Amino acid sequence: MERRNFVGRRILRSENQNTKRQILQNLRMASPSAGSAGLTVTEHAAIVIEDGLIRFAGEQDAVPQAFRTDFETIDLQGRWATPGLIDCHTHLVFGGNRAKEFEMRLNGASYQEIARAGGGIVSSVSATNALSVDELVAAALPRLDTLLSEGVTTVEIKSGYGLNIEAELNMLRAARAMENHRPVRVRTSYLAAHATPADYKGRNGAYITEVVLPGLKAAHEQGLVDAVDGFCEGIAFQPAEIARVFDLAKSLGLPVKLHAEQLSNLGGAKLAASYGALSADHLEYLDEGGAQALAKAGTVAVLLPGAFYALNEKQKPPVEALRNAGAHIAIATDCNPGTSPLTSLLLTMNMSATLFGLTVDECICGVTREAARALGALDQAGTLEAGKSADIAIWDIESPAELVYRIGFNPLHARIFKGKWFTR
Repeated sequence: MERRNFVGRRILRSENQNTKRQILQNLRMASPSAGSAGLTVTEHAAIVIEDGLIRFAGEQDAVPQAFRTDFETIDLQGRWATPGLIDCHTHLVFGGNRAKEFEMRLNGASYQEIARAGGGIVSSVSATNALSVDELVAAALPRLDTLLSEGVTTVEIKSGYGLNIEAELNMLRAARAMENHRPVRVRTSYLAAHATPADYKGRNGAYITEVVLPGLKAAHEQGLVDAVDGFCEGIAFQPAEIARVFDLAKSLGLPVKLHAEQLSNLGGAKLAASYGALSADHLEYLDEGGAQALAKAGTVAVLLPGAFYALNEKQKPPVEALRNAGAHIAIATDCNPGTSPLTSLLLTMNMSATLFGLTVDECICGVTREAARALGALDQAGTLEAGKSADIAIWDIESPAELVYRIGFNPLHARIFKGKWFTR
């Protein structure tokens, strides 16, 4: 199949590629599927889009006759198509930055030492709470734009830097507002159980009773929350404290997820699995029993190499144990101001392969199908299959491995979200 080289050429948005009925043809397709653990590659492929949905994705010669008339045909000249990328763990909404803490770490301070000295998560609270919802949106949009420029079509955004009820709600309001400003799907997570504010120091139980639980009820009543998260760690909350939050989430019909086993093994992954959590994230100190619990529950293991890299950690997540257990593995940026100031899923894939030993298929599946699974969005996104949203990334590459192999290079040709085209 011949292919024209468009790398380095500025792509202009074409209005005629925003019609409701299209056939994308002369493309190569790499997509996870329900029947295969890895990627399924179709060398001579076509994708049919109608009213923002995929109606057909497969061999070009097999496009049903019903789609061969009254559809705009777009020749992709041998480019590759993947599902739109999904960043399933971010703290995208925040104020300020923590460059000073980065400097402290360079001078030898550990993450725990910085947190206990009043830094870490708590240090972002003042800067975040000083901003209005509109200002939070304005601060987050450049970060979101960087993700979108790499083919991201769905992003999860957590609260967790407010640590009082109204501030947590404002973070969720800002996250919800992203969809009004950019063509993207946003899933929100309520993360008030992220750290204990100074005025509740040593009183985690009171903070959960007086802030976390009533704040969750308010977020649910206002339609601001899609899932409930927590930070289960020695410097944050114990499993029994997280269980109180999860019990309320369960009673409200909200799914849960958990920061677990990042710095130690408190059994957070097993706790998350016992609640049928969507995901357990970080997992550097996960043990074999925890891996098996995640696999049995169908809870996705979300690996976050940006935080591992930024903190200069040495304990790697047990990838082989997760594989042996049959657990689903996703990867994400963990974009946040302190421990993973990362806004590139392409670099995240390279880090996951280089630092954690994931394969090319695991990396690409980890930012598509498995990331969608980790958000409870697999019915809408994550694969190129009939009936799903037409969220597609078109790439100027010679093979899917380039998406994982390259560093500091963005080969995106176009991003399609709900059937509409967007270009850099």
